[in-house]
Formats: sequence, C-alpha cells, structure tokens
Amino acid sequence: MSLRLYNSLTRRIENFEPANLERITMYVCGPTVYNYIHIGNARPPVVFGVLAQLLRARYPQVVYARNITDVDDKINAAACEQAVPIAAITERFTAAYRDNMAALGVAPPDLEPRATAHIPQIIAMIESLIASGHAYAAEGHVLFSVTSYPQYGALSRRDSEDMLAGARVEVAPYKREPGDFVLWKPSSSDLPGWDSPWGRGRPGWHIECSAMSAAHLGETIDIHAGGIDLQFPHHENEIAQSTCAHGGKVFARYWLHNGMLNFGGAKMSKSLGNVSRVQDLLQQHPAEALRLALLSAHYRQPLDWSDGLIEQSVRTLDRLYGTLRDLADVQADATSPAPSAVDAALCDDLNTPTALAEMAGIAAEARRASSDNERSRLKSELLAAGRLLGLLQSEPAQWFARGCSEDDDSRIQCLVDERNAAKKARDFGRADAIRAELCAQGIVLEDTAQGVRWRRGS
Repeated sequence: MSLRLYNSLTRRIENFEPANLERITMYVCGPTVYNYIHIGNARPPVVFGVLAQLLRARYPQVVYARNITDVDDKINAAACEQAVPIAAITERFTAAYRDNMAALGVAPPDLEPRATAHIPQIIAMIESLIASGHAYAAEGHVLFSVTSYPQYGALSRRDSEDMLAGARVEVAPYKREPGDFVLWKPSSSDLPGWDSPWGRGRPGWHIECSAMSAAHLGETIDIHAGGIDLQFPHHENEIAQSTCAHGGKVFARYWLHNGMLNFGGAKMSKSLGNVSRVQDLLQQHPAEALRLALLSAHYRQPLDWSDGLIEQSVRTLDRLYGTLRDLADVQADATSPAPSAVDAALCDDLNTPTALAEMAGIAAEARRASSDNERSRLKSELLAAGRLLGLLQSEPAQWFARGCSEDDDSRIQCLVDERNAAKKARDFGRADAIRAELCAQGIVLEDTAQGVRWRRGS
C-alpha cells in the first residue's frame, strides 16, 4: 500500500516518494520550554509519531528529529518573573515535556536537538546568508531580506499586505523593509548571549530550526511537520533562509500541518487563557483516553476539545479492552502485521478516524467469533492495530483497575459473584440490591456471551 500525504506546499495529496529509499528524514517542530504544554501542543507529536511508526514499517531507516527551543524571549521572561536562572526554567519544562509525551504513549524521536547546542551552526548559516546577499547586519542585529527571495509566501499563500500586517507592528529603524525578520539580535548582560561577528547576542527563533535540521538531517529533508499555526511566519521563514543558505536547494519536499484544537468555540492558546494543560489532564483522565481523543479526528481538521470527547474515548477503550479481557485465554501472534484495512486508512493521509473505526469493527467481529482460530486471528489483528496507533498497550486488568487497589477489585468481584448466585437462586431482590450498590460506586455491569463482566464508569 503506497503512502499518500497532503502536501501543504502544493495543496494536494501526493504519493510519498523519498529522495533516498534507504534513509527517510523527518523534522517536527518541538516545544519552547518555558511552561507546561497544553493539550493542543501535544497533537503534533501524537499524530506525527504515528506517521513515524508508519514509515518505520516501510523503510529500513527513518531519522526523526523533534527539537527543543531553549533560548527564547518567553523563557527569559519566565526566568525573570520567577527570579531563577534561565537554565532552571528550560531544564524543568524540558523534563516535564518528556514526561508528558511518555504518558501519552509518544515514542521519543531519534534526535532531540537543542537550540543552545547549535550556536556555531546558526552563526555559520547566518554568515552564509550575509555573504550571498540574503541578509544584512544592522545595529547589532542581523535580518533576512525578504525581497531577496521572490518565492517568499509560497507555503502560506498570503498576499504581501497580509504578511506585512504583523511585521508593521515590529517596525524598527534598522530594518530595510518591514517584513525582514531577525536572524540574530543583541543580548544585554542579564540575558543569554554568545559571541558572534555582530557582537554578543542570541539567535532568532526561525534560524534555529533551519540550522538544527541541516546539521542532523541534511540540506534537503523529506518531511517537515508541525501545527498549522506555524505555517506563517515560522515555516515560511525557514523555507526562505534554508533555500537561500543552501544555494537554492529544496528545503523540505513534503510539508504537513495539523489543525488546531478548539476549546469553548475558540482556538486553544496560552495567550487567550483557554488552555487545558496536559499536566493537569493526566491527573484527571487516563492518558490513553487523551491519546485516543487526539487521534479521533483527521489531523488536518480542527478538533473540538471537551470533557465529552474524553468520556467518549474512555468508553471506546472500555469496549476494546473489554474485548481483550474476553479473549484472555486466546493466544495472539505478537509478530502479526497491522490489518490491511487499518494500514490502508493510515496510508490515506493518516486517516486515523477510519483506522479507529476499523479497529472497532475487528473488536466487534472478535466478540462474535466462535472458533479458536478466528478468535486468535482477530485478537492478533486488534493488538497489531493498537501497536501502530499507540493504543491497547496495557493489560485489560490494568485498564479497568486504574486508580484502584487489588483489594477493591476483589471486593467488587465478590459482589458480582454474589449477585450471580442470587440470580441463579431466583433471589432477584438481593441481585437488584447488589446491582444498585455497585452502581452507586460507579461500577457498570455488562452481560456478555462470556458472562457478566464489570467496569468502572467514566
């Protein structure tokens, strides 16, 4: 099954054809580590992590880089506000980000470059842009000259007036044109800074990703991905400076962008104050349910985030894990490939909603299956699909026992067994009383072909 992806640069779905079949390269923009991330920030690593898995199943080597931006004015402001060294901020929130990603089932990237570890490469790239006439130094700053790159704006397809609207807010006397963007800026003694040909200073945000990508993946990469909010100006600026620094070479052959999360009818963002932090959500809900919720809509579409979405994801996982619990005595093949229908859905521009629907269909078929061979095959397919999507990675007992002790489970099972015995003895009053007692504790009883099973309600 060929992989087809929507390329934001060409605005069409294309067959994925890497430059080198032996080495696939992918770069995803990572966090600026000045605070805990919100759930919208988690969508790119979750969905593009699935893409990395899909690529690894097809190619001998995939090199996936996701950066850490650890020098930025927001970091400086956070350190000043909390009266701590800047490193204390970056180390704390880098660790928190990694913990959050691990909880959400996001596998670490192959490379996690930090901006501060690439200052020599950043300076070298800026020097090459100045030498080729695409950048200029002015008053301790270095700026990229947007008019030197006629293709500027091809990715976002914004007209010049739209692109300059934001730039005019930052008009500075050292800029030749309002749209010129900063590659290097001076640092005062209380800010992070490095020696450079233009004085002590620090890099601009956009040049960092260009330099890190080139250093680890090469001057032309296969896939560059991130949130749609980065398309302009960040990705637009990356294209301009990378193309010009590398003699006109294509920077990224495929551009992928995920849609934003909406909360209460508005885009989720820290500036609007309508964010749900991953750190907090993990204290309130099962991590796997949060992951499923992020995969429930097509990655290019906006996703309406709500408690209802999370609750629906919990119920979906209850059914899937319930199926696995019913098949506990059935052997599964751990080497089984993902079902063809699930693979086909993901190869169709990461169509996770269809892939999840196929998983639900496999589970339903498994519940109806009567032969041992069929049950084994379907259980193997369900687990293989889960591996590809990063789901069903726990034992059913762990899923249903979340937040509770083994003693609680034993007590509940004893009540369920007592209720079953009461029904057999036709003591329906006692059976109803036990059911009501369990219901009051949030325990849901389900009648299945394998007998009565219980789960904790969401």
